[in-house]
Amino acid sequence: MKNKKINLAELLKKLKPPKKKVKMVLDTDTYNEVDDQFALAYALKSPESLSVEAVYAAPFHNARSSGPADGMEKSYQEINTILDKINFSRENFVFKGSRSFLADLEKPVKSKAATDLIEKAMAMDKEPLYVVAIGAITNVASAILIEPEIIDKIVVVWLGGNAHYCPHTREFNLQQDILSSRLIFDCGVPLVQIPCKGVADHLLTTIPELETHLKGKSPVGTYLTEIVSNYTEDSFAWSKVIWDISAIAYLINSDWVPTNLVHSPVLTDHKTWSFNQSRHFIRCATELNRDAIFADLFRKLG
Repeated sequence: MKNKKINLAELLKKLKPPKKKVKMVLDTDTYNEVDDQFALAYALKSPESLSVEAVYAAPFHNARSSGPADGMEKSYQEINTILDKINFSRENFVFKGSRSFLADLEKPVKSKAATDLIEKAMAMDKEPLYVVAIGAITNVASAILIEPEIIDKIVVVWLGGNAHYCPHTREFNLQQDILSSRLIFDCGVPLVQIPCKGVADHLLTTIPELETHLKGKSPVGTYLTEIVSNYTEDSFAWSKVIWDISAIAYLINSDWVPTNLVHSPVLTDHKTWSFNQSRHFIRCATELNRDAIFADLFRKLG
């Protein structure tokens, strides 16, 4: 992919934190663990701030899948499970994504998710489409490779990598697909990075807290409590990070997720950050208000 010439003024304009309702799509590896389910429900239950236009199933590979294709299929099914729990139905709303990770920058992984993202992005006029990615960013990178013009039409909000001061960035979303991750930092797309270690890892909750505020309050609240409870065999003095709600919270109220403008870091082959002050800007989250985010989530899902 040839690098597009970056218009600094336009880039900085798109990187301003949103202060009004936005259109977004959600790219999610929903069955990877238990936090994507919270993020999906949270986004759909926040219509005052977010107009969710589509949901894309992202690939993943860990103990809960036999490979990226299986991970994507299981995520697709889990997305529909959440939609059923909140009685949400819309045609042409959930799309299957990549069945593999990106292996060649000259060969994007084609999928219905990538195609739909391109169509929705190119249909935007004055305002950008916010692409909220909370898994391996293969679908988004592939869409950019297929149609680079969408760079001018979107803002990517990605939960990926670790804080820039960390000694490494061997984080699940990022390291599954190094090529796609590097492309997102290199191509000049307006990017809001929410680091996992150092920022999103403050979003801790416990089973007693979930049982108090969600269980029995709504079908989705009960389901979310159950999947967290089933995630561990010993919950004594145990807490769970609900990482992915950070990306949704940023769009609902950016004051809850403070960010700084920084030069886009270089992702090395060693899965570390390197820095070059001549590179374009991105916005990077530095902290978050854990209590305000969970309070909003509990009110909406309970």
